Amino acid sequence: MRRPGPRPLSAALAQTLAAAEPQTTLAAVQRAWPGVVGERIAAEARPAAERGGTVTVECRSAVWAQELELMSEDLLGRLADALAGPPAPSRLRFVVGGRAASS
Repeated sequence: MRRPGPRPLSAALAQTLAAAEPQTTLAAVQRAWPGVVGERIAAEARPAAERGGTVTVECRSAVWAQELELMSEDLLGRLADALAGPPAPSRLRFVVGGRAASS
């Protein structure tokens, strides 16, 4: 069997990264987050932990945490639509600080 020509490095890297990524709810949410919330919100808040179906999102400020809390039902629905594989989170918890505040 003859092998086709070389494949792009980006395809090989994407395949390798997908295989190395943990198959957890947090990893799935982190991967989907920028597409679900958009660049602006993703720059201000990031999923940081998951426990018992609740994903904790670290925000740069209390204003962002409060705003995202008000949007949490919509965000949960959009995450459920975007996720394939691990179950979608049942709750989002927004906190101030962590690496999101210092990025």
